[in-house]
Amino acid sequence: MNGLTVTLITIAIIVLSAFFVAVEFSLINTKRHRLEDAAATSASARAALRSSSELTLLLAGSQLGITICTLALGAITKPAVHHALVGPMAALGLPSAMADVIAFVLALVIVTFLHLVVGEMAPKSWAIAHPEKSAVMLAVPMRGFLWLTRPLLRALNNMANWCVRRAGVEPVDEMDEVQDRDGLRSLVAHSTDVGTLEESYGDSITYALDMGTLTMGSLIEGRKNTPTQVSSGATVAEVQAATLAAGHMRVLLTEGEQVTGVVHVRDTLGEPNDRPVADLANSPYVVDRRKPLHLAFHEMRENGTQLAVVTDNGAFAGVVTLADILPRLFPRAA
Repeated sequence: MNGLTVTLITIAIIVLSAFFVAVEFSLINTKRHRLEDAAATSASARAALRSSSELTLLLAGSQLGITICTLALGAITKPAVHHALVGPMAALGLPSAMADVIAFVLALVIVTFLHLVVGEMAPKSWAIAHPEKSAVMLAVPMRGFLWLTRPLLRALNNMANWCVRRAGVEPVDEMDEVQDRDGLRSLVAHSTDVGTLEESYGDSITYALDMGTLTMGSLIEGRKNTPTQVSSGATVAEVQAATLAAGHMRVLLTEGEQVTGVVHVRDTLGEPNDRPVADLANSPYVVDRRKPLHLAFHEMRENGTQLAVVTDNGAFAGVVTLADILPRLFPRAA
């Protein structure tokens, strides 16, 4: 083959290698939900979505393509470059054996550079920077390659999966994008430590993650201050006096150890001092201390309730307000 033919073949091989490398890294880094959004209007996105559902097969196809390209460069380009360099090396007055060795080494370096930098590293960086774009652009031709080589790829993939299972690991065909709570907590802690996330925001995110395991009782543990209480038969004057003494706007109405109502002091303003405050009270939102915090928080928001009465086996244990919860989620608003 003449020099022009070898050059054109080399360019084609490097382009093919770059194609397979970009396909491999784009599907690994792309977000499936973004492909699902684009699939409604794009056939290429639908093809990429199908590829993401059989990831191990696609990776096997990419590796097969890269391997073929590597072997082709070694079989075609390297000997041609080696042959082209022997003459100039001999022209320098070097012995023929030494000229042959130097030409071989230079040919190996040149071909390796082209393959690694142009055929692998550059497309890898592009695919990582634009995963969804590259996945959609390359999906259709890659589906065609998979169609042609599917029997071979399935055989190779089954052998690889057999080896993986022998090591005690179950292979999967799709990327799992779901982060568990511990993984997210570690990510937040790392981001806070390296300074990419402010500590206050990190604390609020960590607390939000912990809400899935916290209970209402966890917010009253170790609490020293007690809510303001009056008897269920108290008057408006007694509620206002209790508010002035304790500074609490919401006052509990109790009968024995049971909370029968909750009254906000603003509802007593303008009322006769001797009016029974039970007429102005609202029914309490009562929860057991073992109730998950996130469920209670949701119910408080749905019902417009600012205060929850926490019980322990039916006995009064304390109160939790939205003011106890929100400052932890939004520390800057505290």
